[in-house]
Amino acid sequence: MNLPNLLTLSRIVMIPVFVIVFYLPVEWSYMVSAAIFALAGLTDWLDGYLARKLNQSTPFGAFLDPVADKLMVAVALAVLIEEYSIPLLTIPATVIIGREIVISALREWMAEIGSRASVAVSYIGKIKTTAQMAAIVGLLAFPPGNFWAYVAVGLLYIAAGLTFWSMLLYLKAAWADLFPEHNGSS
Repeated sequence: MNLPNLLTLSRIVMIPVFVIVFYLPVEWSYMVSAAIFALAGLTDWLDGYLARKLNQSTPFGAFLDPVADKLMVAVALAVLIEEYSIPLLTIPATVIIGREIVISALREWMAEIGSRASVAVSYIGKIKTTAQMAAIVGLLAFPPGNFWAYVAVGLLYIAAGLTFWSMLLYLKAAWADLFPEHNGSS
């Protein structure tokens, strides 16, 4: 167990703390839950940076890091769907969650057949993640009806669009393995 792995584990431990704080019947719960989510996002960046910088990448860390990220994002989006209770937010949130499930399954299957490299993380995925994290922090920090909450919903739509686009890129990269009988033909 090294520092990057401990940071990754800390994100998972933050999930119940985040949920409890979000639902506390106090005025500051929005801002503090947003801060917890932002801290989790920071540890996501930091654990990857430290793993590379200190040459401490491990198979456990490679497995757990994306799991921790997806859990934190899915839980945050779930509480936001419930809190806002409007299709305007539910639509992009379900696109994001659905894409994560599809791509996780695709990566697992591609790894099983030895083609994991063809569905590696793309640059668009990094931009998508940044937009998504900023949107979620904004939605958590500002209650429904606040001007900045609407700005954050707009940013969530941008993240959902990038999410869908990146999913199409992943599926395109895996197409030949998914449909070998069509190998290059439409």
